[in-house]
Formats: sequence, structure tokens, C-alpha cells
Amino acid sequence: MQQAIAILDSGVGGLTVAKEVMRQLPQEKIIYFGDTARTPYGPRSPHEVIEFTHQIVDYLLQFQPKMIVIACNTATAVALDEIRARLSIPVVGVIHPGARAAIKTTQSGKVGVIGTEGTIKSSAYELALRQISPHIQVVSQPCPLFVPLVEKGLFRTDQTRSVVEKSLQDLRQIPMDCLILGCTHYPFLSDVIADVMGPNVTLISSADETAREISTILYHKGMLATSNPMPVHQFFCSGDPAMFKKIAQTWLNEQIRVTPVVWQVPHII
Repeated sequence: MQQAIAILDSGVGGLTVAKEVMRQLPQEKIIYFGDTARTPYGPRSPHEVIEFTHQIVDYLLQFQPKMIVIACNTATAVALDEIRARLSIPVVGVIHPGARAAIKTTQSGKVGVIGTEGTIKSSAYELALRQISPHIQVVSQPCPLFVPLVEKGLFRTDQTRSVVEKSLQDLRQIPMDCLILGCTHYPFLSDVIADVMGPNVTLISSADETAREISTILYHKGMLATSNPMPVHQFFCSGDPAMFKKIAQTWLNEQIRVTPVVWQVPHII
């Protein structure tokens, strides 16, 4: 099927999913929406996040995608079931793929999770992990300063190192062999996070695992793209297109065009 995969996120974090989809499924066209004007979603109320997610999905449906990917952990935690209930096309979130990968990876049965305040408060990863393995030990830690760093393009600065060290100092004292990056923004900081946590902790990127799930679903449903060797991807954002473009081109290692979107809902602006 030549229809696009639509990916939405609170900002640039979902580009980690998009990049992996491009690698695994190079014939698939991607339509990406980053809600950079309203990022981060983590501190927002569930009602707000659900409202925003519905609004972005409605915008993306005009392109008649064959799949919606909610590449935001906070939105996945609170809005996934609602979006799935109202759409006839597949809707994929980022929490269960990451949880399944962590269960496969851990040897000790002790798993750490870092994410936004909204994701951690929802206990979505803990619930997903215990659905698979009831006796798993889960330690969760919100890292609210990470998303703003990524949205500013600060991946490997001294400031970033300092913020990561301070944010993870308590988590480092807890024995675990596996840490879920429970926000798609966090793989931008994976080198620093890995260095701070040490060689005995394996990082699980929900972005990588989600791309594998997308591939599996499309294959089993007979919806994979064919005869589309050079798809032209489309990128939209609700905030500063220049900053989005700079970060996206660096991460994806290719030139892109970004279309700014101005919401017509006064109380959301």
C-alpha cells in the first residue's frame, strides 16, 4: 500500500521512531507531526494531552494514512485506547513494544524506567511490564528536564551532562540491568545516559522497538509499501520550523522541508 505512515509526537522526540522506520522500511512514506508549540506534554493534565492528540490525529487524517503512530509516551499512556476506538486503521503506541523488549533483555528481573512526569504518574510502563511478567521489579524516575534540552538541540553539551547526572543520581544507586528510555526524546541523549548509568545497564529504546512493531503489523496485514524506492516524507510542526528543521536534519542526516501549522483553537495557543 502506498499510503503513508503518520507519526505524531509532542515535539522532535518521535523523529527517533521515524528514523528507525526509515531504516527498517525504506519504501514507506512518512508524514510526521511535531507539536513543538505545546511541548512538553509531560507536565500537562491527561485531559489536555488527550485533547491535543485527538486534534493532531484529525489533522493527519486528511492525508488518508494507513497507520497512526503515537510516538509520544505521555500521549500513548492516556490517549491510545481512545484513538484506537475511533479509527479503523491500525494505531500503534510506544509503551508496550518497549516493555516487551525490556522483559526479553533483563536477567535480574529489575528494570528501571525514565520518562516524563505524565508517563511516570500514569504507571503505564509498570502495568505493561507486569502484564507480561507479574514478578518483575520496576523502579520509575521522572526526568522532566530532558525534553527541554532535546527541543533546544542540546544533546552533548556540558550542561546536558550535568543535568543527566543530577537527574539519574538516585537511580544509579539501585541495582538494575535494564533501563527503558520511556520517552522518545531520550534516545537523543542515549550516549550521555549510557555513560552515566554505566556498562552494566542496557538501555531500551521504545523508538527502536516501536519501529519493529510497525513493520510486523504492516507485514501481517499485507500493507507494506511496494515499488516506492524514494518516498518523499512530509514534516509538520506547530512551533518554530527553523529549530525543528535543524534538529530533524541533524538526526535524520538528510535535507527536509518543514510546514508550519498554526492551530485555530484560541485556548490552545
